[in-house]
Amino acid sequence: MDTDTHTDTAELKLLEAAEALFDERGVQAVGMDAIRTASGVSLKRLYQLFPSKDHLVWAVLKRRDSAVREAIAAHGAARATTPHERVLAVFDYLGDWFADPGFRGCAFINTFGEMGGISPDVADIARGHKRALRQYFAEQTDALGAPRELADQLAILANGAMAVAGISGSAEPATQAKSAAKTLLDAALAP
Repeated sequence: MDTDTHTDTAELKLLEAAEALFDERGVQAVGMDAIRTASGVSLKRLYQLFPSKDHLVWAVLKRRDSAVREAIAAHGAARATTPHERVLAVFDYLGDWFADPGFRGCAFINTFGEMGGISPDVADIARGHKRALRQYFAEQTDALGAPRELADQLAILANGAMAVAGISGSAEPATQAKSAAKTLLDAALAP
């Protein structure tokens, strides 16, 4: 799916309302009427902007994908000066995110679980988002001269922490994953 990068006020209201409702209740439990009511946008305008719920789900995930990628990069740039520190800063970012009272798990993991088998567009964007996280780790581990598989291991730690934090309602998985990541980095970089 492709959408215009220009976002008008009604579209923004719809995306924000849909994102909040999807996070709170899950994608399949939320109908277009609920999104219309929460956004204050007419049903006619909603369907002009998003001809189907799948289009809206895709747009919400696309928006979140951009926001998360930017936030991780900014978090690393603000708090770290080396690739080693930037890897660990991802887990600090996750800890901050998990501690947010509105955290209900990773939208990509949750939405893939609900719709990945029936919506190729949802599956594609979820997979692309997870590839981007792995790529961010690969950029850092490549700069360290670490083995290639370390990026995969770090991505598994981060995604596992997201799943466990979403289920447990605790930020602690980020701390545990960061400790494991440090152990992996130290082992990979040992002389």
